[in-house]
Amino acid sequence: MARSGSGSVAVIGAGVAGCATAAQLRRAGFDGRISLWETGRGPGGRASTRRSRGDGALAIDHGAPLLNIRSERPPELLEPLLEGGWITPWSGLMALLEGESRLHIGRPDVLGIGQLYRGADGMDGLCRGLLQLGASGAQPAAEAHYGTLIRSLECASSGSWRLRDRQGEFQGEADWLVLSSTLLAHPRSCLLFEWPEVPLVRAAASLGDLQLDHALTTIAGIRAEARSNLLLLFPPEDALPWSSLPFSLVNFDPAAQQRWGLRRISIQPLPDGRCAVVAHSSDAFAADHLDVYGSHSAVARLLDLPVDAGREEDVIQALARAVMECLAPWIDDLTLERASPQLMRWAAAFPVAPGLPPSLRLCPLSRVGFCGDYLDGEGFGRIEGALHSAEQLAASLLQAGLT
Repeated sequence: MARSGSGSVAVIGAGVAGCATAAQLRRAGFDGRISLWETGRGPGGRASTRRSRGDGALAIDHGAPLLNIRSERPPELLEPLLEGGWITPWSGLMALLEGESRLHIGRPDVLGIGQLYRGADGMDGLCRGLLQLGASGAQPAAEAHYGTLIRSLECASSGSWRLRDRQGEFQGEADWLVLSSTLLAHPRSCLLFEWPEVPLVRAAASLGDLQLDHALTTIAGIRAEARSNLLLLFPPEDALPWSSLPFSLVNFDPAAQQRWGLRRISIQPLPDGRCAVVAHSSDAFAADHLDVYGSHSAVARLLDLPVDAGREEDVIQALARAVMECLAPWIDDLTLERASPQLMRWAAAFPVAPGLPPSLRLCPLSRVGFCGDYLDGEGFGRIEGALHSAEQLAASLLQAGLT
């Protein structure tokens, strides 16, 4: 039964879970205000696509190259995304590298099992599609605020949530707060950004909500693997050896990760003859270089974090050398001279079980909700889990009286 009302929701993070929450609330009939707050330049999160205003042909999936659906009951949003042409079946060639150089073409890893899909015209098509599904006439799925880092949260005497940026400037207010990632609730925010306190923990201290306190204690114990991602863009004259490989995605088993410091390599030919190669590091490699953000990082830019060009170059060279050496048996004429390398880093790319129990998904007393692949359930640690958690949170919000 459709519901309507005049309540408001602030969703922090425009990744898959954040966009899916907005879409599902709209599809359920909620017509109150939804605001979406995102540090990056657009929607997508770890399913983003790197684009350039000055280079219309550039579209590099620097995060997840695909999504896999393994549950018997797929997310409700999957079918409308397919029908709308926002995602399409993934038909690339996959390989698994074992140890030093034993390559198994056609063998997937855990992220390649099940039904495989990719975003149309880039993985960010998934989140763009979710926001489109939630739009109705002139009403968007959400009022999107990109390039905005929410630094502090405070609960007003009225019970509404106020959002402020790193300068303390007021950005917005909403009746309900939804966190689609753990950054503002996890102690790593203090470690990464030298913040004196965890934003939501500080705000919750005076609320007396035992359920929220329990959720925050649980979130503090969730470990997440980091990733350092190398982006290489080869011009047409250097692209053929890459686009001719018998696979477009190679994953690394634990022994290969230890040997090469890599987790995945995605090869993405572009329509104009260029070829993008994206290498995701292993967790161990990223953990050793957590202080290197990458000069193109949105977080580094917004926080004015100092960039150590020497350290960044060392990380780029280490990852590039690993890519070249591990693929040497299958590709000739390897060169990086014109590859335009870039580095970016995720501090929490993959949550490690156990995650946040579904019973702590929504804290009605404080009007705080959580969604994302860090919630226990189907698809934990994957895009499928982000979709499921968003759908479940949207239903819980409406049941709790979001009006």
